[in-house]
Amino acid sequence: MCGIVGYVGAENSADVLLDGLKRLEYRGYDSAGVAVHVGGNIQIRRAVGKLRNLEKSLRESPLVGGVGIGHTRWATHGRPTEVNAHPHIAGPVAVVHNGIIENHLALRKELVAKGCTISSDTDTELVAHLVHLEVDAGKDLESAVRATLERLEGAYAIAVLSEKEPGKIVVAKHSSPLVLGVGEGATYCASDIPALLPYTNEMIFLEDGEMAVLDETVRITDREGKTIEREAQRIDWSPVMAEKAGYKHFMLKEIFEQPRALEDTLRGRLDRENGDINSDEIGLTDEDAKAIKRVIFLACGTSNHAAMTGRYLVESLARVPTLLELASEFRGRDAVVGEGDLVVAVSQSGETLDTLIAAKEAKAKGAKVLSIANVIGSAIPRMADAVFYTHAGPEIGVASTKCFSTQCANILMFSIWLGRRRGTLDENRAKELVEGLARIPQLMGDVLQGTRQLCANLARRYVNARDVLFLGRGLSYPIALEGALKLKEISYIHAEGYAAGEMKHGPIALIDSSVPVIVLAPHDSSYERSLSNLQEAKAREAQVIAIATEGDEEAREVSHDMIEIPRVLEELTPFLTVVPCQLYSYYVADFKGTDVDQPRNLAKTVTVE
Repeated sequence: MCGIVGYVGAENSADVLLDGLKRLEYRGYDSAGVAVHVGGNIQIRRAVGKLRNLEKSLRESPLVGGVGIGHTRWATHGRPTEVNAHPHIAGPVAVVHNGIIENHLALRKELVAKGCTISSDTDTELVAHLVHLEVDAGKDLESAVRATLERLEGAYAIAVLSEKEPGKIVVAKHSSPLVLGVGEGATYCASDIPALLPYTNEMIFLEDGEMAVLDETVRITDREGKTIEREAQRIDWSPVMAEKAGYKHFMLKEIFEQPRALEDTLRGRLDRENGDINSDEIGLTDEDAKAIKRVIFLACGTSNHAAMTGRYLVESLARVPTLLELASEFRGRDAVVGEGDLVVAVSQSGETLDTLIAAKEAKAKGAKVLSIANVIGSAIPRMADAVFYTHAGPEIGVASTKCFSTQCANILMFSIWLGRRRGTLDENRAKELVEGLARIPQLMGDVLQGTRQLCANLARRYVNARDVLFLGRGLSYPIALEGALKLKEISYIHAEGYAAGEMKHGPIALIDSSVPVIVLAPHDSSYERSLSNLQEAKAREAQVIAIATEGDEEAREVSHDMIEIPRVLEELTPFLTVVPCQLYSYYVADFKGTDVDQPRNLAKTVTVE
């Protein structure tokens, strides 16, 4: 969740660090700081709250030097205060750190016994003291960090400076993301790609258990000090892709980027002539497909709702028994999983800790793991047996939108691919699905333009509602859950998504004239029953909003307002029904004046417990 940026070069590092940290604000943070080599000393500036407070501190007391590290902190150990903010200094050593050191209590006790004065409540300061003790014992910085890593248990990405070696940064990672950048006469490190895009698109992804020394070049080693040769990858995302491009919020921009994100994700993967999916893109063989006895989707949050569509689609199209598991729950029990199981781990960042640990446990028990992720070289794809990347581009808003849609696209493509190889999906039906999927980007663009103003009007009308219900059946049920999650995430309104058939089993007690009820009722196999739910809600004086197929006069008659989507195959409806849910949630939050892109208490990538 926290953000790291490091720089070695000829520019003023404080400026580069501050710019990079601003590009990582989407990750969530409550304090920030930088450490810069100034002459023969390391100097730090730290501030609580938004980066503007750190920026003010740097204006009032500038730091000038070409080597530095910066950090945005999300409090895990210790409250969000200036003394707990990173970087932390011990003697000549400064450290920034993402993750959690699980043995911090034992290390703190040991360091205090050795006479170290620990001023913060954080686990990170302990790392600085450990490195300091190794440097005092005569080790160079790289060796001191390597020795310190042997003492650490848990997840970390760290970047370390030493006054004794002013021209370098030493970095290391385990179960927390860290990317290195190679520029003209400069080297960089960061928690995520967008921080580095204005400066370089040549990047190297550090693996778990690896270290690197950044000076004029990048040198990667393993824990034992053996050099690792790894070529930089060219990342095609441009800095402009990470800007708002005239939209009021990143989230709105990303909602409207969905047609483009889907086009990029589908490009080169659809075999429209044969009704199939490019096998090379899935990363599994035909023999793998035929050997699967069960599919298990693992995910959290919004990714879990995308994965839920997979439970319906894989069973329907490939006729394989399919389970949906919350990764946070799966990893907490001794799940029965093993040979013959394909675990599909869905995570937009590829770094979601619960999903990563759950997938590793499943793999250790003999299951194959397929990763669906948006970030190339991230942790889950690296540990998986196969990878099926989405191509949504950078998603800055904390509330996921375009990553959700592209995950759904990959899951549908996977389901088609699996059905074709197992002989459960005939060519004509597959062609119909592939042709329909190819048209979705255009149709989604039409829905965005056609429903934007209506969604804004409805949001303004119901902006003061205290409770909202979203109802859906079949493939509309995951979208009901996703719509409710979006609304509660960014507007802080209590919203619940329910399987519409469950309405009479409890939720109907909540309905009165003050409650908007959004019913997803496209023309699909559940349509008649969904129409019945519309009627039941209206009979109890709810403010009923239907998301229905264009021209559906029955749905219009039993609802107060109707948002129309084009008629498509049932398997394709989630791509269109989700758009009004996203727009409605966005406009409610905007009218309420909440921080849409950085909702309170949330972070983009959950990489800690």
